[in-house]
This record gives sequence, C-alpha cells and structure tokens, in this order.
Amino acid sequence: MNIPVVDLADFLNGDAATKQTFVNTLGKAYEDVGFVAVKNHGIPESLIDDLYNYVEGFFAMPIAERAKYEIPGLAGQRGYTSFGKEHAKGFEAADLKEFFQFGQEVEDGDPIKSEYPENVVVNELPEFTPTLHKAYKAFEMSGTAMLQAIALFLNLDEHFFDSQVHNGNSILRAIYYPPITQEPKSAIRAEQHEDINLITLLVGASADGLQILNLNNEWVPVTSLPGMIVVNVGDMLQRLTNNRLKSTTHRVVNPPKEQWGSPRFSIPFFMHPRTNMSLACLDSCIDEAHPKAYEDYTAGQYLEERLREIGLLK
Repeated sequence: MNIPVVDLADFLNGDAATKQTFVNTLGKAYEDVGFVAVKNHGIPESLIDDLYNYVEGFFAMPIAERAKYEIPGLAGQRGYTSFGKEHAKGFEAADLKEFFQFGQEVEDGDPIKSEYPENVVVNELPEFTPTLHKAYKAFEMSGTAMLQAIALFLNLDEHFFDSQVHNGNSILRAIYYPPITQEPKSAIRAEQHEDINLITLLVGASADGLQILNLNNEWVPVTSLPGMIVVNVGDMLQRLTNNRLKSTTHRVVNPPKEQWGSPRFSIPFFMHPRTNMSLACLDSCIDEAHPKAYEDYTAGQYLEERLREIGLLK
C-alpha cells in the first residue's frame, strides 16, 4: 500500500513554508489513513541493526531462560511476556506471539519515577538493556517531534504535548512470532486491533505480514521501506481529537506456507503520555457536526481499562 511518505527533516530543519507543508501533509494523512512512513526520522540505522540483533539473541535463549524474566504483577509492562498471554480487544483467541517490554527511565529527579516499575535486566546479554535504552531515547525524540507537528495541525501550541510526554509512560516492545510448526487455527498472527497510545513508531520488521484496514473496508499490506519508520495514530490521540485523527485498525497475518519455518520480529515504540494527562476531547474538535464522542478519562485510567480488555491485567 502506498501510504503517505513524509520527511521529518522538513519539519525539524526546513524553512517556515517547508515546515507548514509537512504539518499539512501529516495531518491530512492522519485524518484519512492513520499511517505515514517517515524518512530522516533520526534513529540511526546502526542502532536499529543492533536492536534487532540483541532482540533475536534474547528470543534464541531457551524458553526456561526467557521465563526467568516474566515478572508476575507487572501486567506485561516490563520484561518478558510468554506466548499466548495477550489477545486483541473483543477476541478471546490469544495472539501467536511473545514479547519483551522496556519502559521509561526517569533520570532527572522527576517524582513520577515512583509510578514506574524498574526495567528488567537480562543478565545473559549484557548489551541488551543498554541497547533498548538507547533505542528508547531515540524513538522518544522522534516521537516528540511528530507530536509537535500534530499539535500545529490541530491549531494548538507547537509544544502542547512536550510536557505530557516528558518522562511519559511510553513502551518499547520487542515482539517475537515463533515459526509455525503445524496447521494454524487461524490465518492471523495478531488479530485486528487499534493501538492504545498517542502514536506508535514502528521500525521495520523481519518479515512482511502487517495489514491495515482502509476506508473501503479492505485489508491492505503495508511493507516497510528501507530507511523509513511507520508512524500511526493510537486510540488516545483519536479520543483526544474526538475522532478527527484516525486510529487505524491493523493486524498481522501468517506468511505463505513455504515461509512458516521463519520467525517474525517486530519492534514498535508505543508513545504514551504521563498517566495524569487528560484525554478529554479538545474543544476545537467538537461542533454540531461532531458532538463529543467520549467521556473524560485520564491516560492512566484509559490504559488500565485497555490492559484489562486485552488480558494483560486481571
């Protein structure tokens, strides 16, 4: 699918007209499609390569070794989550995946640190945790710039989101879809869903499989382009904008049978705000044609509700 392509350097380094063109293109894409591909995103290719290398190393460890890093009571928000634990909202069948999550490291004395559990350190791979940390910070920087452009499109102050995502509850998730060893019950590896957060930044994947539902209700494959990341709108931003910006439904499908023996890796960064951010619909997005669609929630309340719906929080 030819999703719109934007160049983040136009926003960060362009003149006023170039910057405004970026804002307009991004905003229209998020109103119409919900996804864009971003080039010059600021996440070094060498870091991405290291990230995938260490992630593959973790999931190559024996299951018993990986299981040591599954910490009860964290609802999967830090460390390892074993196969079959998560399902899409509204579906009972578990997704065919396992994952490792790395969260915010508060380094400036912000009292919000007390809200976040410690990250889980994998002793067998000394470079795993530092690489996740470097990648997290790079994603966070790029995501903040994307949100600045979104704020301008919504006629808000450019830095409207900055304080909300500073030390926010964002998550870097390394997903492993194991090889398929027998006839699957479904053609779906990860059932159709929308992301919970403000925006998601996805850097590549080791195999195809991502599909999005277009406006004609058709499933269309999205292939990662070299050197680009895919950035989509999540439910929190859709809620904040009273459905003006679309949280697009997407899924991951099984590969052709001849590729069943290959695993799939995918590493999304789910950009969340601080838990006390209000998701009340913006007044500027409410009018007679678009009455307020959602009750007022904070980001923390909404996250907890969704974690229960997908089976991670009991």
